[in-house]
Amino acid sequence: MKKGVTVKISKFIILAVALLFGAIIAKLSYVVLSSKVDGINLKEKAASIATVKKTLYADRGSIYDVNGEELASTINSYTVIAYLKSNKTNVEDKEGTAKTLAPILNMTEEKLIELLSKNLYQVELRPGGYGISEVVKAKIEKLELPGIDFIKNSKKRYYNKSTFASYLIGYAKGNDEGKIVGELGIEGYYDDILSGENGYTKYLKYTSSNYKIPNSPEETVKAKNGSDIYLTIDSSIQLITEKAVATMKEKFNTDWAVFTVMDAKTGAIVASSTSPNFNPNDTNTIQEYMNPLISYQYEPGSVMKVFSFASAIEEEKYDGEETYKSGSYTLKDGTVIRDSERKGWGTISFDEGFARSSNVAATTLALRLGIDSLSGYYDALGFGKKTGIELSNEAIGDIEMVYESELATASFGQGVSVTAIQMLQSLTSITNDGTVIKPYLVDKIVDQNGNVTYEGKREVVKKVYSSSTVNKMHELMKKMIEINKYWQVENVSIMGKTGTAQIASPKGGYLSGTYDYVKSFAGIFPADDPKYIVYAVGKKPESNLSSWAKVITTAIEEIASYAKLTETKSDSDLSKLITIDNYMSKLVDTTIEELKNKKINVITLGNGKYIINQYPLKNKVLLAGEKLFLLTNGNEFKMENLTGWSLSEVKTYTELLGIKLEYSGYGYITSQSIESGTVIDKENMILSVELSK
Repeated sequence: MKKGVTVKISKFIILAVALLFGAIIAKLSYVVLSSKVDGINLKEKAASIATVKKTLYADRGSIYDVNGEELASTINSYTVIAYLKSNKTNVEDKEGTAKTLAPILNMTEEKLIELLSKNLYQVELRPGGYGISEVVKAKIEKLELPGIDFIKNSKKRYYNKSTFASYLIGYAKGNDEGKIVGELGIEGYYDDILSGENGYTKYLKYTSSNYKIPNSPEETVKAKNGSDIYLTIDSSIQLITEKAVATMKEKFNTDWAVFTVMDAKTGAIVASSTSPNFNPNDTNTIQEYMNPLISYQYEPGSVMKVFSFASAIEEEKYDGEETYKSGSYTLKDGTVIRDSERKGWGTISFDEGFARSSNVAATTLALRLGIDSLSGYYDALGFGKKTGIELSNEAIGDIEMVYESELATASFGQGVSVTAIQMLQSLTSITNDGTVIKPYLVDKIVDQNGNVTYEGKREVVKKVYSSSTVNKMHELMKKMIEINKYWQVENVSIMGKTGTAQIASPKGGYLSGTYDYVKSFAGIFPADDPKYIVYAVGKKPESNLSSWAKVITTAIEEIASYAKLTETKSDSDLSKLITIDNYMSKLVDTTIEELKNKKINVITLGNGKYIINQYPLKNKVLLAGEKLFLLTNGNEFKMENLTGWSLSEVKTYTELLGIKLEYSGYGYITSQSIESGTVIDKENMILSVELSK
C-alpha cells in the first residue's frame, strides 16, 4: 500500500492570487463608486445607448370577387408639393404649371395659382394633390415640371370599382397610428384577418446616431401579412344589379332599394346592390352607415304568402281546389281584411287566390293554423333572428303575434317586420326541397403563403317543409307569373311572388299617399331547375306596376343571358330586336363596324386594340339605336359627350371606367363637368352631371 502524496503550494503563489483578487475587488468598487473610468463618464455612456424597437408593418390583404377580380387593395399614396422659395428648383411658371396640373388633380387653375402664389417655402397642392396614387404620381413625374415634388404618405386603401357593392365590401382607413383599420362591411367584419400581424426589429444604438451598434445583439420578428378574401360576388352580375338599382332611384325616386341575387342551392350571395350607397374611396360620401340588405327592417307585404300558404299546406290545412268568397273577411273583433281588388274576384279557389295575391285567402288559412303554428314556421324559416351572414349590424325584425288580427295581417306580410337577407334565406326552402340554407358572402380566405385557410360552403339551417309542399308551392308560384303578365321574363322561365305593403305611420296606422308602399318581388329561375333567387325591394317607388316590373325583369333577362340559362324566344320577337353577341377578346375596329351595320349605338371606352368587357352582356336583346358599351385594353380614355344620356347609362359608363359620379336633378343629362374629349384620369377625376326633364 502506497503512502499518500502531499502537495505543497508556494506561499508566493497564494500571496499573488490574493493580491489579484484584491485588485479586482478594488477595481469593481472604483467602477461602482466613481462617475468616471479611464476618463469616460459611465452614466453618460449608458445614457447614450438606447434600445430601439421598430415596427415592421404587415401588408393588408386584398379583397376579390369570386373570379379573382380585385375589388379592394392597399396602395402607396403621395401628396404633391410645390417649392416656392427653397434652395432647390422652384416653380417659376405658375400659370403654366397650374394649367398643366389642373385636369390631373381635378382642381381649378385659379385654385392652383392661388396656392402657387403664397409667400412660403413650399406648399401642398390640396385637396386634389393629396393622397394620389402611384399611377398619378408617375404621370406627373413624366411632365418634368420644375419645382414640383412629392411627399410619401402612409399607405391607403383603394377600391377599384368605386360605389360597386360598397356596403358588402365596406371601407378601411388609416388611424392616428398609421394603421389601416376596417370599419364597415367585409373590411370591418374581417379586420383582424385582413390586417395580419405586425412584426418588429429590436437593437441597440447610440442616441446620437440612427445606426445600430456594431456586433450588438438584434431581435427580429417578421410581419405576417394579412390574408386575401375572395367574395361570392360575381362582378358581371353585380354590374347588372347596380344598374337596376340606379334606375329605381333615377326613374322612380325610390327612398331606398335592395336588389340581391343568391345562388338557389348554396346560399352564396352572387350580387347585392343598394340605394343608398357610397364611394369607399371618399368616406365623406357616406350618408348612411346601415346596410339596407341586413339592417333595414320593413313590413314585406304579400311575399310572405309564400310561407303562410306553404305552412298551411304542410299542416294539411289547404285544399287548392276548395273555394272561398274573395273581397273581404271580417274577424271576430270587427277588423275587416280586404283584398287589393276591393270587390274581389267572386268565389274562387285557393290556388287562384295565391296567384291573385288574395289577403282573404291568406287570412283564412292563417286562422286555420293559429298563432303558435304560423309563428313556429316563421321562426323556423329564420324570421325574427339574425341569419349570421358575415356582416355587422344585422337586424332581427319582429314576427310577434298576440291577437287574431295580428295573425291575419302577418299571413300577408303586414304588422310583422323582416330584413331582405331574412327573406332570401327563407326562400331557399323553396329551392332546396324544404330545407333552409344559410346565406354567405365569403368564398374563401387565402393566407400570405397561398394556403386556403377557409372555404365558404352550403350550410343547412333547418328542414321546414316536405317535398310535396315545395312542389305545390312551385306550381302556385309559376301560376302567379302566368296570370301576372308584367312579371314574365323573355328568355327564361321563372316562378315568383310579388309584395306590396303599406308603410306604418309614426302617428299610428298607415300612410295613405299614392306611393306610400314598399314594393317587392321574389323570383326563382329557371323555374324547373332553380339556379338563382332574386329579391328586389324598394320603399316608395314613384312608379306604376308595369314600369317597376320592367326594371326587375330586364335585370333577370340579363343575368340569365350571362349565366347561359336562356331559353328559345319566338321568331316574331327576334325579328324586331337585335341579339348581342360576346365581343370580349375581339378586335375593336372590326367589331364596331359589325355593330354599326346592325344600327347599334356603340360607345367605345379607351384606345385599346381589343375588347375586355362589354355591357350589356351576351344574348341581351337591344332595340336599334340603344347603347352598347365596349371597354378596351387601352391606357387612354376620353370623355364622351353625355348630353341626352339617361342617368342609368352614365352610371354604366362610369362603373366601367371606374370613376366617381355625382349628379343632381332627374331626367336626362344637360351638362357635364368634364368636357367631351378630355383625357380621363380614372383614379382622381370626379364626373358631375346635371339632369333635367
